[in-house]
Amino acid sequence: MAKELKGIAASDGVAIAKAYMLVDPDLSFDKKTIDDPDAEVKRLHDALDASKSELELIKNKASENLGEEEAEVFEAHITILSDPELIGNIEDKIKNDTVNAEQALKDVTDGFIETFEAMTDNQYMQERAGDIRDVTKRVMSHLLGVELPNPALINSEVVIVAHDLTPSDTAQLDRKFVKGFITDIGGRTSHSAIMSRTLEIPAVVGSEKATTAIQSGETVIIDGIHGLAIVDPDDSQVAEYQKMQSDFLEQKAEWEKLRDEKTFSKDGVHFDLAANIGTPDDIKGVLDNGAEAVGLFRSEFLYMDSSELPSEDDQFEAYKKVVEGMNGKQVVVRTMDIGGDKQLPYLPLPDEMNPFLGYRAIRISLDRTDLFRTQLRALLRASAYGKLAIMFPMIATVAEFKKAKAIFEDEKQKMVQAGKKIGDNIQVGMMMEIPAAAMIADKLAKYVDFFSIGTNDLIQYSFAADRGNEKVSYLYQPYNPSLLRLIKKTIDASHAEGKWTGMCGEMAGDQTAVPILMGLGLDEFSMSATSVLKTRSLMKRLDTNEMKKLAEKAVTDAETNEDVIKLVQEALNN
Repeated sequence: MAKELKGIAASDGVAIAKAYMLVDPDLSFDKKTIDDPDAEVKRLHDALDASKSELELIKNKASENLGEEEAEVFEAHITILSDPELIGNIEDKIKNDTVNAEQALKDVTDGFIETFEAMTDNQYMQERAGDIRDVTKRVMSHLLGVELPNPALINSEVVIVAHDLTPSDTAQLDRKFVKGFITDIGGRTSHSAIMSRTLEIPAVVGSEKATTAIQSGETVIIDGIHGLAIVDPDDSQVAEYQKMQSDFLEQKAEWEKLRDEKTFSKDGVHFDLAANIGTPDDIKGVLDNGAEAVGLFRSEFLYMDSSELPSEDDQFEAYKKVVEGMNGKQVVVRTMDIGGDKQLPYLPLPDEMNPFLGYRAIRISLDRTDLFRTQLRALLRASAYGKLAIMFPMIATVAEFKKAKAIFEDEKQKMVQAGKKIGDNIQVGMMMEIPAAAMIADKLAKYVDFFSIGTNDLIQYSFAADRGNEKVSYLYQPYNPSLLRLIKKTIDASHAEGKWTGMCGEMAGDQTAVPILMGLGLDEFSMSATSVLKTRSLMKRLDTNEMKKLAEKAVTDAETNEDVIKLVQEALNN
């Protein structure tokens, strides 16, 4: 019998496919005394051989989808499984202690992991501890006859079911086979939700019980439009959602006709519609969806997709590829936004009670100026190849911005003196995502070239509510008058100084928020590329004079998030 799971609509569209459980299996076991050590050693080698064969497949798939460099980690894992010292120690443990292969594997690898982790003066060796953990889990799964999930090896149409999806998980998803996904946790601004929109995969997040309510192989409908999943649907439900899927694709075809148009309101006011990207490869989606700029290049993905700090040259090549690919259209790059929920294994950060409020983003850059200067040099070099702007994340005070800008100017001056070519008029701005900064927007506007409002964090900090915690998801209130007042204050402050304000949070593509933001005078709307054409279609139907009246009511008269939603619905239905 069909059952429904409600969650948060994270990415538009409808998917119908079999469930693929991206959930780690139970790898627990009991220690046993064995009578036949040779048979147990054979069990070990069978598991090692199966693991190596599996890793070869994964390596080839990763090389095909992600590139040779990303696939190297799997070659390292294969090498570990052939290490005579490691294997010899496990064999000796089985024979000398007459224990089962599972126990011998655990005892020996635990010892290696402990040794490597203790090498605090050798970062490379410390990182090997993680590799040994990964390969141990794989060998253990074969000893126990349990299958590990491998998203890179999916070769048939599926719907992914997971507790959550990490950036590395989503990097392995092949859109040809992965038709949608549903998670237990997360909100509309969680990284899994943002990635689903980038990949154009229908998704529902924050369902709370997907991994317990869905069985592997069951047919699942993902309704990413309404935030709903239907498990084991009947024929009539499948037919209904196939029709919805068809209607959605027809609507997308209509939006596609607007791809080469600029974005004008009904009364002829132009707005810039830009796209958010995480990697240079995302540029194709930006151009295919008719975006007029890149309003946010999340440069931290260059750090997260690497096993070591990316060099200046590596960063330069990535930035250059994006700037050149946009053919003269502006690209706004956010400097490294590491910390919070974005950790780097090769750049240990202190354990903190509140990492989102701690050592992250510009705070790391201003402390580790060696990292910051390397990134700024790469950006300055890339600026020679197109229209590039730079913005600093998590600025809280005037002093922070001035200090970051001074480092930029210092590196710029050094390059000019060295005779290196850089772009003209590189704009330098900041993310507006801390309420304290919004309250002094008039002061900051004197020093910045632009503001870019990061609503994902601005909402989180304004309501003291973790954006990834479904228990407080009711406080994700993008239309609340308190938030709208911070946004208005920011826009008005920039315009008073002759500057511009963009928005690169998910709110920029929110169809309820867009009319209000038009009325508030937002200059640039940057969103997931897949939301651009839908938003352009909406803007064409709206008169900015009417939207100004709507925005004034929302900011002045409304008391709640729901009041504002009602105002927008009434305005759009008139």
